[in-house]
Amino acid sequence: MSAAPAGPLPVSADAPAAPPAPVAASPQLRLLLTPPPARRGWRLVPARVAALCAIELQKLRHDRVELYTRAVQPALWLLIFGETFTRIKAIPTGGIPYLDYLAPGIIAQSAMFIAIFYGIMIIWERDSGVLTKLLVTPTPRAVLVTGKAFAAGVKSVVQAVVVVLIAAVLGVSMTWNPLRLLGVAVVVVLGSAFFACLSMSIAGIVLTRERLMGIGQAITMPLFFGSNALYPVAVMPGWLQAVSKVNPLSYEVDALRGLLLGTPAHLWLDLGVLVLAAVLGVGAASALMGRLAR
Repeated sequence: MSAAPAGPLPVSADAPAAPPAPVAASPQLRLLLTPPPARRGWRLVPARVAALCAIELQKLRHDRVELYTRAVQPALWLLIFGETFTRIKAIPTGGIPYLDYLAPGIIAQSAMFIAIFYGIMIIWERDSGVLTKLLVTPTPRAVLVTGKAFAAGVKSVVQAVVVVLIAAVLGVSMTWNPLRLLGVAVVVVLGSAFFACLSMSIAGIVLTRERLMGIGQAITMPLFFGSNALYPVAVMPGWLQAVSKVNPLSYEVDALRGLLLGTPAHLWLDLGVLVLAAVLGVGAASALMGRLAR
């Protein structure tokens, strides 16, 4: 006779229970348990730049007082200087109202005034120990400087939006073409990146906030008056025309006028000069960044 099939073995009450089946971890839990792979190569630069730009936007979102106070000076330039010289017609502007001619120059001026003191933040980070921590990370110095320079550009774009809105309220005839406005943002970012790098380079030389404040105040107005922000280059004396030709602010203003007002401009030359200036600025600031950490 064949043996009967054996039934299930009895389970003792003291026997340990079988372990539960593993539950698939959610994507958020996996991110906490396993860090994401480090970005390498070409992905490192945009990641660091985007992170530092996001920090600047967070600062503006939490503290808008700086944005409001910085809007006062451009408004005064447009309201007082612009309206007055529009009435007296003392400056040749090629047939457009002087207030329209002035508005792009004030946009560039506002962006420059934000960026030219950006080195103070670098010195503050040095004093608080933040800069030392950043420099010991695998991030190259050039990438760090580029991120901070374009973060200053993001802040300047926000300031430029405020000035554009003020100019629109005052009746300035500007284009609202999205592509041209995107070009305006690119020009403002490039110009601000150069002046931020100039400020960080000065910070790497003088090493103190007080000296940087003094030098910044000493060079901002010559840069502004030595450009075509207030008057055409043709009405300048010869020596000032030479200064204007090597002043990146002049190329920024020329590009902004061409994009916003449709006046004749040398857009490709302006963009080329601004890109070259930003690249040279990043190189100079990167070379001097190590002095701040000593």
